[in-house]
Amino acid sequence: MTAVRIGLQVLIVLGSLFLTLLILLHKGKGGGLSDMFGGGMSTSLGGSSVAERNLDRITVAAGIIWFVSIVALGVLERFAV
Repeated sequence: MTAVRIGLQVLIVLGSLFLTLLILLHKGKGGGLSDMFGGGMSTSLGGSSVAERNLDRITVAAGIIWFVSIVALGVLERFAV
């Protein structure tokens, strides 16, 4: 049980860092944190391309994995004897 708990905690930490990176990679809609890191510049490479859609899909998938691991850790803590 301890190995599962530690594994879930590691997954949550790594997932949080990965989600932060993915969110910062998204193209900003103006005035946000992404503008601070150069996301405010308009380029022809960053349109609604296949790369942007794939980034959206990867971000959603990582968010779902992160959420499921938090729920699993909560259930494990709740019903631990």
